[in-house]
Amino acid sequence: MDQQFNFYARICGKLLGDGCIVKQGNRKPRFQFMHRTEDFGLAQYCHERLQDFLPLSPPTYSRVVDMRLIKQYSERYIVQSKTHPTITNLYETWYPQGKKVIPFDFLESYLNEEALSWWYQDDGHVKIVNGTMNKVILSTDSFTALENEQLIQLLFKKFKLRFSIDGQNRLILYDQFQIIYFLKLVSPWLSPAMKRKAAVTLPLKPIAKRTTVYLPSAISLRRPTAEINEKLVNLHSLLCEEKKLVCLHTVFNDFEQLASVKNTTTVGYQIVIQEPYRKLLARVRQQTGFSVSLLVSYCFIA
Repeated sequence: MDQQFNFYARICGKLLGDGCIVKQGNRKPRFQFMHRTEDFGLAQYCHERLQDFLPLSPPTYSRVVDMRLIKQYSERYIVQSKTHPTITNLYETWYPQGKKVIPFDFLESYLNEEALSWWYQDDGHVKIVNGTMNKVILSTDSFTALENEQLIQLLFKKFKLRFSIDGQNRLILYDQFQIIYFLKLVSPWLSPAMKRKAAVTLPLKPIAKRTTVYLPSAISLRRPTAEINEKLVNLHSLLCEEKKLVCLHTVFNDFEQLASVKNTTTVGYQIVIQEPYRKLLARVRQQTGFSVSLLVSYCFIA
């Protein structure tokens, strides 16, 4: 993929996040972004990857009086551009009436995994509860409700991610495997300064020898323990060549439709799972967040 496309993908993510284009009076517009002092590393990371395309100043320290704070000032690093024809064109695209709007035609072209990662690093975070990734939040409260609905549709169209909107007009991803998959998508472009936004390793919870699984009623079993253990060999198809890690891209495609089906009638089976499959099920569950019942269901259709 050419460097010019990569530049526009990064700009796409930055303008969805903390980036903006400022214009004073009849002057030509300038691109800028700022980060708190703790995130100086992110400011550097973005500057380094944009400076070959735009005339940017290096991250510059700024201290602003803010009487609302205990120390009565805030600190940040600002990166600002000089004027440039590319910035003028971007301003006309993102600020057609002098006010920022989301240009969905632009996003259709340039919102790829790297753009998603830049946006997430600016305005997103993953909430951890008891060692488990509870949800991914994209702080989109500055966008209109209609823009957020369109973003949800576009994110599903491009990445099959099922975001929803919370009461604060933010985009939220709740599904465990979708959270894992989202963080896998953005991970190649995470700045070292953004380690706090990376995926955490889920706890490896053992699976009981005797357990109950719930399968779609279309799967009818006469000898549940024997038939399920026979099918569990299909779990190996989810692993990469090294046989230790789940191939998330493959799994996402296989499970996206299966996991999205709601209100399916199920039948419970109490079974005894053989030890090798208990270990394998525990490992796959740890890496995907899928329930044992869903993994067993997959084994019958694989």
